[in-house]
Amino acid sequence: MTLASALSIADSGLTAINAQFALVSHNVANASTPGYAAETSADQAVTAGGQGMGVIAQPAQRATDTALQASLLQQNGIAAGLQTTANALAAIAATQGTPGQGGDLASMLGALQDSFSTLLDDPSSQPQQHAVLQAAGNLATSLNALSASVTEQRQAAQDALVSGVAAVNQDLTTIGNLSDQIMQAKSQGQSTADLENQRDAAISDLSQYLAVTVLPQANGDVVLTTEGGVQLPIHGAAAPLSIASAAAGPGAYYPGGGLPGIMLNGTDVTAALTGGKLAANVALRDTALPTYQAELDEFAQNLSAGFAAQGLPLFTNAAGAVPAGGGMPVQSGYVGYAAAIEVNPQIAANPNAVRDGFPSQNASGLAGFNSVITNVLQSVLGDAPVDGGHVAGLGPAGTLNASFAQPATLADFATAILGGEAADSAAAASQLSSAQALQSGLQSKLASATGVNMDTEMSSMIALQNAYAANAKIIGALQAMYGDVLNMVVQP
Repeated sequence: MTLASALSIADSGLTAINAQFALVSHNVANASTPGYAAETSADQAVTAGGQGMGVIAQPAQRATDTALQASLLQQNGIAAGLQTTANALAAIAATQGTPGQGGDLASMLGALQDSFSTLLDDPSSQPQQHAVLQAAGNLATSLNALSASVTEQRQAAQDALVSGVAAVNQDLTTIGNLSDQIMQAKSQGQSTADLENQRDAAISDLSQYLAVTVLPQANGDVVLTTEGGVQLPIHGAAAPLSIASAAAGPGAYYPGGGLPGIMLNGTDVTAALTGGKLAANVALRDTALPTYQAELDEFAQNLSAGFAAQGLPLFTNAAGAVPAGGGMPVQSGYVGYAAAIEVNPQIAANPNAVRDGFPSQNASGLAGFNSVITNVLQSVLGDAPVDGGHVAGLGPAGTLNASFAQPATLADFATAILGGEAADSAAAASQLSSAQALQSGLQSKLASATGVNMDTEMSSMIALQNAYAANAKIIGALQAMYGDVLNMVVQP
């Protein structure tokens, strides 16, 4: 072996070591980057005619665990979807108030019953007549607030679908661009590890919006499919998915009722986009929240119709009318009524009407007239069964069903509404906690299997320093030998 070849070998060693140092530095810098897979590079010996010529660093490769990655992607969608649902239902629960504390629907109905019971003892008491109107107003206002909260959350779900689709399109574009670079680098024998880590980060973000399956291709590309079997395009159109903006009022519904679906190049794929934030917001917008609205509308209509049947139309719309039932679908005449219900303006202007009825049934003008009050307490606010209440075929399209059985009384109805929504909120919060715990566990496992291990990187650093020192000594010795040879040549 010549001095020149020995110097070349040592020099290639230093070059390879510098490349390894850069890789260790890169790993350490990204140790806290979520989803980053540690990169490694092997050295390959170079020979010519059976004689060693040094080493070269191979392109960096990533540590991967495809099974764990797939599980984590799935869990990302589950956790993100449950978070979306839990947030919306918690907002509804907050508006409902705490059961038994006076601010919830059942308590306000009970307060109205108590005010009528007190009025029965002194029907001519003007302060107590006003107390009845106050209790009735509180109940109507509570229904208004609950309906407004449902509409607000439903609109938020619709708006989140629009922004979510935009985010998905951005992720698909990013994944496609990175895949193009990966395929090109792979064809040229270059490292694609950094690009693959960046693509995985984009896929991880995508998995929060919808459940995806990742199918790696031999050329470095990936194919993304939904659980419903729809392939998501990552090359070509910049925005393959689309959804129109819309107002998600009580009368709006999907499909065919003014609320849009999610389109993929002109085809409705809403049902195929399961998992993640998109599916959660679709379920909130089209099922969970409109069902709450329908339950409130049914309670409001039954409350109003019950009072009107006793000659006291205490609750009406702003025009002083009680919406009629008996339509097809069953709620067609009073969809969204909970948002509009109020104390009848004509009765509010004539407090004596809560004693006499409207039109007045107290023909003699008796101060102690109590027939209307008694009938209200017995047939509306007491144990009398709800007349005409519905729990199936609800909503503007007649496609929704309440989460509870036919209630026996108005009090049972109010309790069922409160209990059902509180149970949904508690269940979503509990499921979210479990899902996040599993997500955290999968993240820890994946980080342990493929992430940066600082102890390993430190060991590599020490080994590289030792190797660098050894190669430096060889070069130093070769320099001394070159000096000796030159001295021998120049001496006379």
